[in-house]
Formats: sequence, C-alpha cells, structure tokens
Amino acid sequence: MLIQIPKVLSADEIEHFRQQLKLANWDDGRHSAGYLSRRVKDNAQLPDRDPVAESLGEIILASLDRNALFTSAALPLKIVPPLFNRYEVTQTYGPHIDGAIRPVTGTPCRVRTDLSATLFLSDPAEYDGGELMIQDTYGERSIKLSAGDMVLYPGTSVHRVSPVTRGVRLASFFWIQSMVRDLAHRTTLFQLDNAIQSIARDVPGHTGLVELAGVYHNLLRDWGDT
Repeated sequence: MLIQIPKVLSADEIEHFRQQLKLANWDDGRHSAGYLSRRVKDNAQLPDRDPVAESLGEIILASLDRNALFTSAALPLKIVPPLFNRYEVTQTYGPHIDGAIRPVTGTPCRVRTDLSATLFLSDPAEYDGGELMIQDTYGERSIKLSAGDMVLYPGTSVHRVSPVTRGVRLASFFWIQSMVRDLAHRTTLFQLDNAIQSIARDVPGHTGLVELAGVYHNLLRDWGDT
C-alpha cells in the first residue's frame, strides 16, 4: 500500500528547510549504509545527530502529529527521527531494501521499520531524474512529488532512486513502527477508517456509524500493540 500525503510542510516551511540545508554540513551517504547498500548508494546525507537535521526533523514530526491521513495510514507507535539526503547530477541509489530494525542514534531505542517515508523538499521542475522507484504487487511504481508532499510505503519494499541528470534533489526520509504490524491488517483498518469518515461526511448521524466505529476499534484492539 502506497499512500501519498500532500502538504506535510507549508511553502514557508519548505523555504526555511532549503535555507537551512544550504548551510548544512553534508556527509557521504555511504557512511550510513549497510555493506550491501553501500555498493549502490551515491548521495550526500546529514549525519544523524546533526543539529540542522534534528531541528528540521522536529518540525516534520510536529506536522505529522497533526496529520489525520498519516495517523490513519501508519497508526504510528515509534518514528525514527527524520534524516535528510541530497542527490546532485549523476548521483543515484540502486535497488535496496531497508534494514528491519533501525537504531535511534544516541539512545537505546530500536524501531522496527514497518513503513518507510520519503518527504520531497524539491519541486519536480527543479531536477530531472531522481524518481523514487518502489516495487509493489503491481510492478515498479515511479514517485516524484511536489515539495512538501510525502509518500508512505511498506518497509519490505525493494526501492531505488533513479540517477539525477539535472539540478538537485533534496528529501527527508525516515521509518515508522506501527501499532499494527501486519500490512494486511493495517490496510483493512485504513480502508475502514476512510469508509467511516466518508459516511460521516455524506450522511451525518447515520445510525450505523457507531457500530462501524466499534468494529474499527475492536479490530485495532485485537491487532494492535503499544
């Protein structure tokens, strides 16, 4: 299940991010990759504890905390603090899969990567190439969103970033451990939640809404962990 979440960041926030990232101390992205990914990774990345990354990451997390679509789709339990990468001309990231468990630098915390997220910080017109290519049940999907928009996809997906051929591609990326570990269960809950909200908008006061909400919460109670 791929979910696009629009306008996670406002235009003013995007401009603030860009100004901060211009002044940041970028590192070779291969330093953070595993031994297999290191062979196919060519980008720049901010270190985990970089003050710019930490400051901007807090803005992203605060925005997601208010985002109903993200909450419904991810049912988040833990979130790895957002990281940031940059791709310039010829840079790319070949096919890889994210590690199943992600440590949070400087803490004893570990996060199971049920979901991966990419938040685009450059508009598509600013660069060529750089598509996020995600393999799913229906083949490979090409994702290239407006600045401030985010895509959420299963952490089990093989994915890659196609080579940038013009301009610079900036993005934030991170992982989420969901309260509902099973993808099929999480998808069912998301679809049910969407249906409940649609009925509540179109037929306010419908007598079946309470029963549907009860089904949703009983399933979440049965499938969820905290």
